[in-house]
Amino acid sequence: MGYESNDTHGRKALEHSWIIVGAAVVPSLARPLNSYNLATMTEPLLSCRYRFLAVFSLGMLLISCASPEVIVSTDGGEALESFQNGLVVSVDPIASEVGLEILRTGGNAVDAAIATGFALAVTHPSAGNIGGGGFMMVRLADTGEVHAVDYRERAPAASTPTMFLGSDGEVDREKSGVGYLVIGVPGTVRGFWEASQRFGTMDWADLVEPAVRLARDGFVVDEHLSESLKGQGSNMDRFPEFGLAYRKNDGSPYEPGETMILPDLAWTLEQVRDNGADGFYRGEVAERLVADLQANGGILTLDDLAEYTAPVREPIHGTYRGYDVYGMPPPSSGGTTVVQILNVLESYDLGGRERRSAGTIHLLAEAMRIGFYNRAKYLGDTDYVDIDLSRLTSKEFVEPFHSQIEMEAAMASIELGADIVTRGEGPETTHFSVADGAGNMVANTYTIEESYGSRVVAKGTGFLLNNEMHDFNLNPGVTGTNGMIGTPPNLIAPGKRMLSSMSPTLVLREGRPFLMTGSPGGRTIINTVLQVIVNAIDFGMDVQAAVDEPRIHHQWMPDRVNMEDALGALEADIERLGHTTGLVRRQGDAHSIMVVDGRFYAGVDRRQRGGAAGY
Repeated sequence: MGYESNDTHGRKALEHSWIIVGAAVVPSLARPLNSYNLATMTEPLLSCRYRFLAVFSLGMLLISCASPEVIVSTDGGEALESFQNGLVVSVDPIASEVGLEILRTGGNAVDAAIATGFALAVTHPSAGNIGGGGFMMVRLADTGEVHAVDYRERAPAASTPTMFLGSDGEVDREKSGVGYLVIGVPGTVRGFWEASQRFGTMDWADLVEPAVRLARDGFVVDEHLSESLKGQGSNMDRFPEFGLAYRKNDGSPYEPGETMILPDLAWTLEQVRDNGADGFYRGEVAERLVADLQANGGILTLDDLAEYTAPVREPIHGTYRGYDVYGMPPPSSGGTTVVQILNVLESYDLGGRERRSAGTIHLLAEAMRIGFYNRAKYLGDTDYVDIDLSRLTSKEFVEPFHSQIEMEAAMASIELGADIVTRGEGPETTHFSVADGAGNMVANTYTIEESYGSRVVAKGTGFLLNNEMHDFNLNPGVTGTNGMIGTPPNLIAPGKRMLSSMSPTLVLREGRPFLMTGSPGGRTIINTVLQVIVNAIDFGMDVQAAVDEPRIHHQWMPDRVNMEDALGALEADIERLGHTTGLVRRQGDAHSIMVVDGRFYAGVDRRQRGGAAGY
């Protein structure tokens, strides 16, 4: 094995920093196989990608920088490696290393999270973004306060509740799928700016500069990115600017080991670096963006961009078996729904059950069913809808639902939700977690909705835009058994933020950091996060085991329990309890950090790939 670099700026040692790279494999088969000492760079990973010259059949490669130790997971019976000064866990090794370098140079967890997010906008274009939005949970060590930064996209001012309906009164799947009409006002840059100004310690330009260099000087494409981009060939043909940005100059796809340079994206990032959030929401970037969208049927305006704000909200707070759980408030449904499901589960002795049993899965599914029914009934953007969040997250609120849970038989979703039934949210999001030695915590989840969002790149800007508008309830009044929801709280309105399932979550034990987690996966996000928490608290798993454990999902409608393939042997037993079941290859991508005795442990989700960098 070896390492090759295009870097020409010199080198320095990064003592005791790590990257873990995972692939799409069955978690029980994934093992770190070896470690490799690498020469590292003055500006590590900013202008190149580590080039892996072989791919292990088990899908796991561990790289060690200037350290002889090996990080191993407890599924092999050995202790996880831990770090004391800082740790970044994300879907991409380069982005994690960028965040680590910010920590090593004196930045706090918020600084590192912002730099990681901008780097992902370059190296992970299917979900990393400056053309989308998301949520950041921040816990500050000096005050112990927890803050929720809301940078979810907003509906343009010209939006209407029925804008995606056809002449037959049904949702027009072509109009609401991809393209120019489904683009919400992007929030990522404003959200990162707000977090930096309120909670960061470093100069803004230093946080954006690593991403500028990645885009300007290039990085080496790995196998995952190459295959992902090849799968977008027809969309690149349909939206030529997408192809111009993410194909080679001759129009052919990037192969593993080739260097990708993104000059238009570098230019946009330079404007953001030099001018702050105004470099995106005003000026030439905004003008290029709006001109191209409106020329192709979009409704986004310069005023929509200039008026965008990223409020810092009061987080959702719940308790679970003595732990404090903090999540995002609406327009995220994640914090409210996770806390509500935990409130249901707290009345049952989960820890006294076998984790992989039909009874445990049944109980989890019933609690999820209740949480998602209430999500559909009550939740939307609180700037537009009056929601009693303290009531919905109280333990008293769920008490009446306990009588509907039977341990030997599944309830029927149609009966539970008879009051709102009259007859999907995209899975390509990304989450990263950051912790620093002072005790600051960040859980950040952001997205452009589906994989590669709207597939639209405005001419001259170099970045993909979201297709978040179809996260609204698109057909007013129509809520059905297929998962379509038409309840009033999440209907389209000008300036409104669409409901999201993103669930960046912080868990504290006796006021001290314990767990940072989150996931992509559309509506499955909530249940992925829930199960990482339950695995850690109820079943006493370390963070890697909690992340590796096979997952299930129930979202009220459709009335079905989906399970990862590793739980397939339980399918018949679960069906005997009255559930309809389905098997899925993987659910979520929950890059997490656990803190034990003041040391940080990485939970890298190996269902896809991941990178953890700590020291």
